[in-house]
Amino acid sequence: MNFDDTPQEAAFRAEVRAWIDANAPTHLLEGLRSSGFGGLNLEGADPITLSKNWQKKKAEAGWACLHWPKEYGGRGATPIERVIWGQEEGPYGALGGVFIIGHGMCGPTMMAFAAEEHKRRYLPPLAAGEEIWCQLFSEPAGGSDLAGLRTRAEPASDGSGDWIINGQKIWTSGAHYSDYGILITRTDPTVPKHKGMTMFFLDMHSPGIEIRPIKQANGQSGFNEVYFTDVRIPDGQRLGAVGDGWKVSLTTLMNERLSIGSGMSTGFPELFDLCCRIETQNGLAVDDPAVRSKLATWAVRTTGLKYTGFRALSALSRGEIPGPENSIGKLVAGPTMQEIAMFAEDLQGQAGVISDPDIAAANGRFQAMLMRSPATRVEGGTDEILRNIIAERVLGLPADIRVDKDVPFNMIPTSGRA
Repeated sequence: MNFDDTPQEAAFRAEVRAWIDANAPTHLLEGLRSSGFGGLNLEGADPITLSKNWQKKKAEAGWACLHWPKEYGGRGATPIERVIWGQEEGPYGALGGVFIIGHGMCGPTMMAFAAEEHKRRYLPPLAAGEEIWCQLFSEPAGGSDLAGLRTRAEPASDGSGDWIINGQKIWTSGAHYSDYGILITRTDPTVPKHKGMTMFFLDMHSPGIEIRPIKQANGQSGFNEVYFTDVRIPDGQRLGAVGDGWKVSLTTLMNERLSIGSGMSTGFPELFDLCCRIETQNGLAVDDPAVRSKLATWAVRTTGLKYTGFRALSALSRGEIPGPENSIGKLVAGPTMQEIAMFAEDLQGQAGVISDPDIAAANGRFQAMLMRSPATRVEGGTDEILRNIIAERVLGLPADIRVDKDVPFNMIPTSGRA
């Protein structure tokens, strides 16, 4: 394969580079380069405001959500132009982290299932960073089984056609600063669990919504519990048919695994830089054959992830919906990140316990990565779930036995209920 720019791509790259050179928030560059995983080191400034400002500037110049149609706030760009933009944006791309769920998961779902008037109302502000979206899927009792959800949506008794929502979601990233969200609910418990679900989108400031941040091991609170008490949603905000929520959710999930897997940092460039600087008993770490062997393994994985992501973008350019094969990216990237963080901590020895970014090696990035990395192997589908998807839907292996597959949801035995 030839990855050199064509003349047209070279011209596009030059245009991108010139715009970024003229407009990027260069005063943030040092902080962005030294930021640890899962957080931005922006000297006390509000990262949400800074992220919105950068996204808005991009949108005004036509650089937001490049692959989206122009009428929805995008540019209608090709997949390779999207790659070029990402390469040239570099560290400033970290400012887009708060939008990854909206741009990568909620937006594609809205494009596929929302009414045209809603697409034109909600997608341009989402692309421009004016509004932030979240994804309300996981529940405490469901574990890795999305179809085990219990949040109920029932028709309002006043004949308005609205829906009344009661229940709880958990591990909702960014719910505490989101304006809107997509929500999957159970509307019919008398049919098998995959057939009785319905998807909606809603205003996260609606009466009856309570958001409780979850304190994480790394000191941050990016995840949340979200409680719904008699929350009213108009039927016009339903995505797909009643009872067709599983089909709608698959669009979200496939885009989720593409977004997470292709955009997840493994930490390899930072590790390579550390190995070139840190001294061991035998000299520079990078000169140690055992270290070089590890680096070679992770270099191969990281390169494989990069070009697998490019392959997925090419499929999107042909109008294809992201498929189950995109689970591979996340399945490889998550464990690799955890392995790299642990290896970097070992290299630092006792200094590895120092997490203060002002004095720790590599600004404490690997300490932050180690504390956050276990979550990457759970969010967006656990390793075990992804292996099942790849085995069954990509390799065509026999499916797991699912004894509850055809049982009405309200007849499935649960703890405390026969």
